[in-house]
Amino acid sequence: MTTNRAYRVAVIGGDGIGPEVTEAALSVVAAAGVAVEPTAFDLGAARYLRDGFVLDNETLEVLRGFDAILLGAIGPAIGDRRVPAGVLERGLLLRLRFGLDLYVNYRPFHGVAGSLAAGRDFAIVRENTEGPYAGEGGVLRHGTMHEVATQGSVNTRFGVDRCVRYAFERAMALEQPKVTLVHKTNVLTFAGDLWSRVVADVGASFPSVAVDYNHVDAACIYLVEDPGRYGVIVTDNLFGDILSDLAGAVTGGIGYAASANLNPARTGASLFEPVHGAAHDIAGTGVANPLAAISSAALMLEHLGEADAARRIASAVADFERDQISAGTSAITQRLIERL
Repeated sequence: MTTNRAYRVAVIGGDGIGPEVTEAALSVVAAAGVAVEPTAFDLGAARYLRDGFVLDNETLEVLRGFDAILLGAIGPAIGDRRVPAGVLERGLLLRLRFGLDLYVNYRPFHGVAGSLAAGRDFAIVRENTEGPYAGEGGVLRHGTMHEVATQGSVNTRFGVDRCVRYAFERAMALEQPKVTLVHKTNVLTFAGDLWSRVVADVGASFPSVAVDYNHVDAACIYLVEDPGRYGVIVTDNLFGDILSDLAGAVTGGIGYAASANLNPARTGASLFEPVHGAAHDIAGTGVANPLAAISSAALMLEHLGEADAARRIASAVADFERDQISAGTSAITQRLIERL
């Protein structure tokens, strides 16, 4: 045991391979010597199809009281149109982020052997509660040839500042501290100007951190051609969403990519999840790669103050990746447990 306490963790296994990879993650956490009291919550596409429930205020408040939330994957099978687009995304995932004020999405990436970014490490810090996902917008004359749809991007000084500060704090832990703002300041002049000024202002308090800027389209090229140029990328909600998937692809696939939705102020439980989807086509076959979920659990332990256990799990995952071992869910989990 690394501490004498047991952490209360809400577990949302979700859909497809979600329950399988969260079970694997919890097994590895236990092997690292951290006691967890898991409480399962039945949320996701399957629950919605069964009784129409997504997430209500009462459940949200219950989740707020946990030490952390571990989520597997949410979503229906590809082609299943019984769950309308946006119902789970806005009603569950975004509601959790907004309701619990999970204002930082932190995604560290490690380039596995054979990937475009082999041996490279960098991170993306994404503002998680504003931007186009905030829900500002509407539609007029729906379904006619004169239909008008608007979707605004909400950017506040407060929201941008706290995200940027977190990025600089993360960069301080790097051997060569560097923060790169990614935006589209030449076109999105109002939001881009706000982000640029905040980065300059916050950066003045971190003189040892190098600061750079890339347009988002250029960043897409650089992530493929020269991912080693990055330390910590900081960006808005939409750009961060897209860049994170690209980063997962160039570092070995999103099956390795972990994600932390953080409330650094700790006014609500932070949520940890793999970047990958529900992968219904392989659910129950025993071949799902649990490494992203296990790495997400390591981020959870880091947030809970279990730094030693988090480091040991991250190291075991990195060693496993370098070995390029092809195995199923149970075999991968057991090998990691043995290494711990």
